[in-house]
Amino acid sequence: MRCGSSIARARITPSRLVAYCLLFSVYAFVATTLLCSQDRPSAGKLIQEPPPFNASMLDPQINPCDDFYAYSCAKWLAANPIPPDQASWSRFHELAERNRQFLRRILENASSPDPKRSPVMQKIGDYYASCMDEAAINAKGLAPLQPELKRIAKLKDKAKLADELAHLQRIGVNATFHFSSDQDFKDATQVIAEADQGGLGLPERDYYFRDDQKSRELRQAYLAHVQKMFELLGEATPKAVADAQIVLQIETALAKASLGVVARRDPVNVYHKMSVDELANLAPAFAWSRYLKAVDAPPIQTLNVAVPDFFKGMQAVIESQPIGHWKTYLRWHLVHASAQLLPRAFVEENFNFYGKTLTGTKEVQPRWKRCVRSTDSALGEALGQLYVEETFGPDGKQRTLQMVQAIEKALHQDLLQLTWMTDATKQQALLKLNKVGNKIGYPDHWRDYSKLTIVRGNALGNRFRAGQFEFNRQLAKIGKPVNRGEWDMTPPTVNAYYNPQMNDINFPAGILQPPFFDKRLDDAINFGAIGGVIGHELTHGFDDQGRQFDANGNLRNWWTPEDTREFEKRTQCLVDEYSHFTAVDGIHLNGKLTLGENTADNGGLRLALIALEDELRGHEVQPIEGFTPVQRLFLGWGQVWCENATDEILRMLAHTDAHSVPRYRVNGVVSNMPEFQQAFGCQPGQPMVRQNACRVW
Repeated sequence: MRCGSSIARARITPSRLVAYCLLFSVYAFVATTLLCSQDRPSAGKLIQEPPPFNASMLDPQINPCDDFYAYSCAKWLAANPIPPDQASWSRFHELAERNRQFLRRILENASSPDPKRSPVMQKIGDYYASCMDEAAINAKGLAPLQPELKRIAKLKDKAKLADELAHLQRIGVNATFHFSSDQDFKDATQVIAEADQGGLGLPERDYYFRDDQKSRELRQAYLAHVQKMFELLGEATPKAVADAQIVLQIETALAKASLGVVARRDPVNVYHKMSVDELANLAPAFAWSRYLKAVDAPPIQTLNVAVPDFFKGMQAVIESQPIGHWKTYLRWHLVHASAQLLPRAFVEENFNFYGKTLTGTKEVQPRWKRCVRSTDSALGEALGQLYVEETFGPDGKQRTLQMVQAIEKALHQDLLQLTWMTDATKQQALLKLNKVGNKIGYPDHWRDYSKLTIVRGNALGNRFRAGQFEFNRQLAKIGKPVNRGEWDMTPPTVNAYYNPQMNDINFPAGILQPPFFDKRLDDAINFGAIGGVIGHELTHGFDDQGRQFDANGNLRNWWTPEDTREFEKRTQCLVDEYSHFTAVDGIHLNGKLTLGENTADNGGLRLALIALEDELRGHEVQPIEGFTPVQRLFLGWGQVWCENATDEILRMLAHTDAHSVPRYRVNGVVSNMPEFQQAFGCQPGQPMVRQNACRVW
């Protein structure tokens, strides 16, 4: 899957296991629901740059060997409560908020209807201005949605369901299943078509089946929300109540056929190459030939059917549900996908469930934040060009590349010194490391948006056309060689990722700023912050998912049976460790779901330490602010994860997110490192000293 940060949503191809993000992937889901209804204010001044590290930020009343996260973050947490328009607030959010204000200033300048604007300025400016014009959106009411509602109303039989699903998916409506393109898992040089599960309104399948009280309450709240949205479309209450039940019934059936989040982590489970006829045999009630024609797909010989059982389940739902029920389901997903650009009542109701109920956010975000995010989602590389000009100096790529090379050297050393891996597997691992590509800051070639029409004053239409542009762009890749220069995140994104099929690490310009990289500070802090992030992404190439892909990005077992057993023994240690950590209200982390990220956190910081020690070798370095370089590296890591979060979002993350909550991204790592315990004088029996420490890399 492609993951996005809480700030900028990347387009998501749900079956993809080939991009691993530093931040919470679930925020990509949440970001589509945090809505805006405030009037347009002026851009004003930029907020202050996130403060650099200094020792006064630490809490001396807390022993670092008892709780290193609290020692590093307690003062920051006390001084930084969650803003009412957020579900959480962290060091990532501090930087992302500053980036948003840069983007806002760019967009407000671009939105002035100057005939001398460049084509890029025209598109981003008119998209943003249309989104910001709430008065016009309210005045138009449901008129922009009526053509789509009429299309659905005209459906007479299930034979034409394929045409309508194709149309809705093309404009960005997540109905029933996903269809797109992806690299072939067994031939990473080529792009093939892909069909995958989808069509749910709750975050993932198990939300439909958990039987604890809070889960039952959440489903009832979801039903009430769907009912209210139908009422806003003009339905009488009795019909809206019945229609909401129909939606839940269909989604529950689709969820039952879906693969769970843990099982989806194994790439073998989401790769099933088939012919179109074989796909059609899984769900013969669906007119696949009509669908492929309607989406304007290129000729397809084979495709990846990510979850065959899902399409068998879809067959049963098509057979059992009358066309009237399908029309109800499609109306729901249309209004759900459109709510952010409909009148205020839709915005507020959408926020009531997806903001307040699901994530604990107290207030809708100011409209400008929503419109900045929407523009970045639709025209991210057009907006990114101007962002990079303002924020990412000419030396930015080179500075980051030097640190990347230092940490790649550290991983090379680590691989050579491993005692549990045989030489045969070790040579393949070194080959893979040597082929890792480094993408830093922004693409070498910007995306061409010339075929995307943006009409000033047509906010919802712009959203639909942007969805169709992206859908078409993805399908145009089918049958062609992979474009290895493409990015899955926009330049302003405060995040990073590794892609095992590309075998590359990707660092958008958005994260290469304080507090993650700060040229005012010493190497130790920077190696602990952005260095740990770089090491994290590199380690993903050798976690439980990444290790299944070879140096060329192909899904291939290059491990000896002996080395596989040794690897799994070490990763099971991490599964057991993190499964004991509690996120909130007695809900434990899922050690299997978070295994890849926990492996990357533990390996990444160790690589940063090796790289720092290499940098310092032969130099006499004095303590700064009373802390040695090694101590400062750990402090740099500890402080980038400071975060306050609502109970609701913590509960959601524990169930859905592949990342551990921040407290354990710090304490879970340092408690496994003898180097930390030596640096801070920790003794056996203290909480930050694990008796059975885990180590993979």
